[in-house]
Amino acid sequence: MPPPRQNLTGFDPKKLAAASTKTHGDPWARYEAWRYTGPFTRWNRFKGAFPGLGIATVAFAGYLVAEQLFFKDEHGHHDEKH
Repeated sequence: MPPPRQNLTGFDPKKLAAASTKTHGDPWARYEAWRYTGPFTRWNRFKGAFPGLGIATVAFAGYLVAEQLFFKDEHGHHDEKH
């Protein structure tokens, strides 16, 4: 097995990944925490993205049910002899 090639740039992706996951030393972490709590959680941001979608979906489903039950198509061509 050949020895591993030496990196010419000195950049180590494993060290970068390890350093990017540590937030205990981040002085700005406390100031950034508000972005992910309370009304700014991922679910709350998603809920506000489509206002009225739930009401519109229920109304459309109700319309489809009412159309099938009450509004029958009377002028269809079902095996009629001329």
